[in-house]
Amino acid sequence: MKSNHNPSLEDRLAGAAKSRQKALDALRSKPPVDEKVVAARHEARLKRDAAHAEKRNAKSTEAAAAKQAKAHVAAEAATVPAPSTGAELKAARDARYAARKTRK
Repeated sequence: MKSNHNPSLEDRLAGAAKSRQKALDALRSKPPVDEKVVAARHEARLKRDAAHAEKRNAKSTEAAAAKQAKAHVAAEAATVPAPSTGAELKAARDARYAARKTRK
């Protein structure tokens, strides 16, 4: 009696050939690709890519504008002279504290 648990080399080769033939038959039975559908998909992909590129450019422009505005504010802050009297120092410290509280 032949064991199914331990098939021979010929049995394994026959099974592999049968599986290969089954896969080839399944591949050949697929309908051909319609050129109109392919063209429509390509057009949709181009539109989607263009929209993504436009969005990415707008975002980078916005980020550059924000960075420039931040640099401008920093430059203005650097030009403010440092207070010299005790009252001016206290007022500046209070202003920094208030600004910190409003950020939180």
